Amino acid sequence: MKALIIIDIQNDFLPGGSLAVPGGDKIIEIVNRLMPHFDLVIATQDWHPPNHGSFASAHHDKHVFETGMLGGLEQVFWPDHCVQGTFGAEMPPKLNIKPVEAIFRKGTDPSIDSYSGFFDNGKKKDTGLGAYMRGRGISQVYIAGLAGDFCVGFSALDAIELGFETFVVEDATRSISHEGFEKMKNIILSKGGKILKSKQILQSG
Repeated sequence: MKALIIIDIQNDFLPGGSLAVPGGDKIIEIVNRLMPHFDLVIATQDWHPPNHGSFASAHHDKHVFETGMLGGLEQVFWPDHCVQGTFGAEMPPKLNIKPVEAIFRKGTDPSIDSYSGFFDNGKKKDTGLGAYMRGRGISQVYIAGLAGDFCVGFSALDAIELGFETFVVEDATRSISHEGFEKMKNIILSKGGKILKSKQILQSG
């Protein structure tokens, strides 16, 4: 059994959003085409409270994209994004969410960021995604979405660590930094994950 995990395709990460990923809107059509090829489709959603600790605006001495510490971990301080209940946190209308069986929200604790769909960055809290997929008999996970060098990448690493055979669909992913994504892909491959293109899934029937 195989699952498609759609990571954080939300308005704030698309062109015009507060933390836009270059070309983020270009993957939506690919993701929509992939969905029928999976036994289970799941999505994740960044769902931050206002004044989340990862926001530069929450700190009087931090600027956007500076690094510092949050919850005892190194942290990039981001523009305010995906605030609960706002337009920026919503999934875009072009994304077909009808096949999505469950949405797992992350980043709800203001004291720590959460890139992965499985855990917060300190692995203090579990979203329940891993147990949910095990309960559905999933052994393979395919990950797509935004952004490759952060939330997609860290979700893939956690999926590998949890024992799932893990694939990142490269052309159904966009990244903040090309160099960052190249580095992340190398880490994923070194841990036993795989990188593939959407056509390899679509052509397999």
